[in-house]
Formats: sequence, structure tokens, C-alpha cells
Amino acid sequence: MGSYRVCMCFRRKFRVVEAEPPEDVKEAFKKYAEGGTHMTAEQLRRFLLESQSDGSVTLSDAERIVEQVLQKRHHIAKFTRHNLTLDDFHHFLFSTDLNAPIGSQVHQDMNAPLSHYFIYTGHNSYLTGNQLSSDCSDVPVIKALKRGVRVIELDIWPDSTKADVHVLHGRTLTTPVELIKCLRSIKEHAFSASPYPVIITLEDHLTPDLQAKVAQMVTQTFQDILFYPKSECLQEFPSPEELKYRIIISTKPPKEYLEAKGSEDKENNIQKGKDSDDDVWGEEPSNITADHENNDKSDSEGSEVDEDGEENNDCRPIGAPAYKHLISIHAGKPKGGFKDALKVEPNKVRRLSLSEQALEKATASHGTDVVRFTQKNFLRIYPKGTRFNSSNYKPLIGWTHGAQMVAFNMQGYGRYLWLMHGMFRANGGCGYVKKPDFLMNVGPNNQVFNPRVKLPVKKTLKVKVYMGDGWHLDFKQTHFDLYSPPDFYARVGIAGVPGDEVMKKTKTKEDKWTPVWNEEFQFPLTVPELALLRVEVHEYDLSEKDDFAGQTCLPISELKPGIRAVPLFNRKGEMFCSARLLMRFEFV
Repeated sequence: MGSYRVCMCFRRKFRVVEAEPPEDVKEAFKKYAEGGTHMTAEQLRRFLLESQSDGSVTLSDAERIVEQVLQKRHHIAKFTRHNLTLDDFHHFLFSTDLNAPIGSQVHQDMNAPLSHYFIYTGHNSYLTGNQLSSDCSDVPVIKALKRGVRVIELDIWPDSTKADVHVLHGRTLTTPVELIKCLRSIKEHAFSASPYPVIITLEDHLTPDLQAKVAQMVTQTFQDILFYPKSECLQEFPSPEELKYRIIISTKPPKEYLEAKGSEDKENNIQKGKDSDDDVWGEEPSNITADHENNDKSDSEGSEVDEDGEENNDCRPIGAPAYKHLISIHAGKPKGGFKDALKVEPNKVRRLSLSEQALEKATASHGTDVVRFTQKNFLRIYPKGTRFNSSNYKPLIGWTHGAQMVAFNMQGYGRYLWLMHGMFRANGGCGYVKKPDFLMNVGPNNQVFNPRVKLPVKKTLKVKVYMGDGWHLDFKQTHFDLYSPPDFYARVGIAGVPGDEVMKKTKTKEDKWTPVWNEEFQFPLTVPELALLRVEVHEYDLSEKDDFAGQTCLPISELKPGIRAVPLFNRKGEMFCSARLLMRFEFV
């Protein structure tokens, strides 16, 4: 009998009580149903038009919503009624697929040059886990492409026989994968999530004959979808629209290999003697292996700046022309400091790569030069070499200065990766987000945006967090607490320019699977164009660390006003089936 009582008590404690619609939902229903008990499709249309600011909604859209809600809630095949009760209306508002917080269509102008967009960029895209010992594989490449990532990075090295090309993280214990396997997977999955171009950045450690082999592999694999520039150096890059369903190659032209090899000793001596130059480029001696790892890094990814201008064609090997012909976005190595590296050349577009530390140094002393450089040229930022665990850095510094390719370890977790996911939910998730006009504008005295200048508040976002639901369907009953329902609280805030960043928190609701908070927050924004709304839910735990219960990150420029259902995601950024929040967004 005792055990039966425990069981009953246990069941009672875990019973999920459906929370009733928030007051604002009841008010809206009352207003638009004109005091009646049911809301017609026409009344729903008026609500969507006026309260949700959905200017394009038609009567047939509203009728379709009514139909879907009734089908989902009541499984009515033959419709006896064509209107919604208060509970139906609440169900509609709380449905992430019918009432999402942002749109799912590409809506930005896609006809500007490629350098006018932030591009969804991966780093070491072939690694399955950490940077030192995880396997190399085409699986993470496929995953990234399916998520909408548009820049895939492959490190290419000779295999042990020097006869074939492997993809691996050099001088670490990562097991290699064949280049051809990665190329074929890219071809198969490149456009599964987006029709816009995929850029392959090659980190090249090959001999000239292997470069010729790569040229052959790339041309045979991609054939007519490979984009070739009409001239050796483009003055301006074509648009994402013109480059739909195309593959673009970006790396250093092959002469770099010969010059680097020919003067390797000289270079090593210079590197050892000239600390100041290393310092400028943010190079850190790696503690993974001996010093040659560091020299190698600076010879490859460390600090690429293109200085193709001084092309020495006489030393180009046989086989290199075919390889060189593939390269559309030229990268290179720096001579001198930031000032030279950030020179804008009138007749060519190039790519510069900086480590996260080098970017911080560059922006501290040459912030507006960086912005000016990125108006035409590509800037790629990559994680510092010491992030062995595939963690990431703060992406906003790069974006605020116009960097198109903020390269991330997509196989990691963490808040910075959530921001990256959030940024690229914009523009229908197509992997290209148009840079705000202020990053592209040049003033009458040739001045550009200065990220260091404190700006006035442009607009204020009001966010109301009504309630949450769905955890009891996504988690085991005892996941958060062995003996009672969870105690949820929400954190809501802004990621953006330093002046806009803030996090706020609701009260904790005890013992509720469907917590009702009804709390409102205000966020004054100076640069709303680059701001992201951060939302996290945690379960309060007295004795240990609070449990994670979901997160999302949404671009504020895309938020739809009104009462919205906000889906939540797990730590890896995968959407939960049911856990979601009901929120209201308002701009004042």
C-alpha cells in the first residue's frame, strides 16, 4: 500500500497543469472577436494586420491558419466550424511553425558584390571534435553545409607517400581524410540548405605537382559549377545572385609556395629575430609542438595578406598555372604592418586573414582602416591556435568592423556559437546577410563608420516574456529534479556593440513545468542593425550549478512585432521538438 501511495504522490507532483492564456492574449481575443466566444478568419486577419504588423496577410492566409489550428488541436477532418475559441487562438500564438518570431524567406537585396555581405564561415571544417586529436572527416563538412554554412575550410597536405592529397590539421594527431572525399561531399551537399555560392578556402601545404593534382581534382569534381574569374584579379566581385549554385576557390596563389620554400631559412631567421612583426600579426608560439609549428602557422593561416602585385612569374612551376587559374579570391602573406596590409587597391579584390588577437590589435589602432578595407576586400578572422577544444571567440568585433568571414569552429558549443547561429537565421537562413548600410557608406570627407564612437539610442526594444511550455515532452520527468517539477527562470538580453550589451533575468517560478513569468524588459539600442536578442532558460538548483533548459538567439533587425512563439534550442543549436516561449516584441 505504501509504495502505491508514493507512486500516486509522485504522479500528482509531476502532473502537468496547462497554464491558461496570458492576460494580453485574452484581451486581444476579446478585442478582435468583438466580445464573442469565437474569432472568425476575418477577425483573425485584422488581428494579424494590426497587432502583429503583418501587412501582407490576406483573408485566405487567415482561413488557412484557422484550418491548420483546428486540424492540429481537434483533428477535425470535416470542418464543422471555421472559427477559433480563446484556447484555439492561444494555441495558434504559441505555435512555432504558425507564428514564428522571424521570417523564413530571403528578403534582402542579393545583387550587391559578394564583399557587401556577412558570410556564414566555418574554421577547420573537417574536424569532428577538438583541434589536436579528433578525426578528420567529411561528416562535419556535410553537417555545416546542411546548416547553411557557406565557407568551408580545408587544410591540404601531402600524404605519407607524397603522391596524394590529404585533409588534416597539420602537426597534430588528427587522422586524415582524402581531399577527393571532401570535394565530392561538398558537391553533393553544397546547396541543400541554400542556393547561394559556397566558398572553399584551402590552407595549402603542397608541392607544385600536388597543386596540379588538386587543380585536376577540383575541375573534374565541380566541372561547370566552378566559378572562374574572367581576369586574374577582379576589380569587384560578382553578387550572390549572379553566383547562385557556384563553387568559389580561395587560397594563396602558388608562387607563395616557391618563395616560401626558397627563402625558408631566411624567413625563419627573420621570424626569430623580429619579434615586433610576429606581435603585429597576433602570432602566438604554439605549445603543442616545437617552434616550427608556429613558423608553419605564420607561413599558412597565421597572417595572410595578398601581395600579388609583385608577381614573379619566372619562378612559377609547371602545373601551377592550372591551380592558379582556379583561385577567385586571392589570399596572401603580409609585408610590413597593419597599415600596408589594409591598403585598398583600386583595381583588385583580395582576402586578408587575421587571428582573433590580430583583429583586436588592428581594430584598436586602425579601426576605420579595417572598415574601409572590408567595404571592397574580404576579411577573414579565425580562432587563435590555443583553442584546442574547438571553442570560439566573440564574433561581434569582426562584424562591427565589416569582416565578412568570421570563421568559427562549428563542431564546438557555447554562447559565441549560439550568436553565430542567431546572426545567420537572418535573411531566410541562406548564409549571406547584407551588411548594414552604415558599414558601406563613405561620407563627404571620405570618412567611414567608426566603431569606437559612442552613438545615441536609435530605438528601444520592449520584450515581454509571458510563459514557457513543452519541456515535459522533451525531457524525462526527473531530468531537472528527482522529486518535484522544475524551477525555471529566463535570461533575456542583447549581444551587439559594447554599449548595447546587457543581460536581464526573470524571477524563478517554482515547481512548474509550464512557468508563467509575465515580465517585461526594455533594451535601448544604439546599433540595432548588429544587435542579437539572447534568450536562455535555466532551472534553478540550490545545491549545484543551474541546469540548462534551452536557448535561442535572434537577429533584432528581423524580429516581427507582436506576440510570438519562440522555439528553443539545445547547447549544440539543435531545435527542441516542443520547448518554447511565448513572448511579445515591440519597438518604440
